[in-house]
Amino acid sequence: MRHILVTGGAGFIGSNLINTLLLTGKYKITCIDNFDDFYPVAQKEWNIKDFLQHPNFTLIRGDIRNLDDLNKAADVDTIVHLAAKAGVRPSIQNPKLYLDVNINGTQVLLDYARENEIKQFLFASSSSVYGVNENVPWIEEDPLLPISPYASSKVAGEMLGHVYSHLYGIRFVALRFFTVYGPGQRPDLAIHKFFKAISNGDPIPVFGDGTTSRDYTFVEDTVRGIVAALDYTRSSYEVINLGNHRTVSLASLIEAIEDVCGKKAIIERYGEQPGDVSQTFAEISKAQEYLSYDPSTSLEQGLSAFHEWFREFYAEKV
Repeated sequence: MRHILVTGGAGFIGSNLINTLLLTGKYKITCIDNFDDFYPVAQKEWNIKDFLQHPNFTLIRGDIRNLDDLNKAADVDTIVHLAAKAGVRPSIQNPKLYLDVNINGTQVLLDYARENEIKQFLFASSSSVYGVNENVPWIEEDPLLPISPYASSKVAGEMLGHVYSHLYGIRFVALRFFTVYGPGQRPDLAIHKFFKAISNGDPIPVFGDGTTSRDYTFVEDTVRGIVAALDYTRSSYEVINLGNHRTVSLASLIEAIEDVCGKKAIIERYGEQPGDVSQTFAEISKAQEYLSYDPSTSLEQGLSAFHEWFREFYAEKV
């Protein structure tokens, strides 16, 4: 049975990935997570509660920067590295911490992989690495112009992977995620915040004039891309976009959420935020060719799925 170490597995994407992998019955999963309080630990506990008694699941409460914590996982053959200090705006306030966790943490993991002869390493990169590139859709070969410490930490992670792939024969696949949403999404992200505010009759903060756009990708589509990359073998180092190949403006997103909630949003407008980009838009031809990637979830379907999770989660929390 293949043994996969998932870092940050109690988080949003990680818990969705683990659920999918355990359902196959093909994988043993070790999850390492430090339950960072960037957002409520209760949500992370909720994310993994159904896994804790599963015979093929092991939880390590530890830090990816600590090799002793990593060494609690034995006989691993694949790493899916999702753990990170997340968020563009918070990284501007505390760049030192973001660079330490995201770069140093990735370095320690790569050393762990080298020492344990782990040859498959998937890295959660981000569309934020493209920065202010106005030539859309973005392709993997585009120049990288990051405009936040978070984005620069993801570029550095990709480059560290290139070094270890070259020196030590670790296959390193950087998957650039594009605005992932769906059940379990972090509460600091727009869709979760908007649903909560609209449901409570509170105003939602809108930065800019509503014309910014994002390539919103449903988490199940992203997870299918990650699972396909577990078996990627055609090169020793690769960078692959996992987006939806369509963009949605902020104004249109709010309208779609209003339709799902059945309530109108109260909008409070603010100026544009430092570190934010005007749009994200993924070219996914490489993912389609290399991973048979086919993001098929419409925005309406995805928002409805999130809303169902949202109501269940907050009903139990109350």
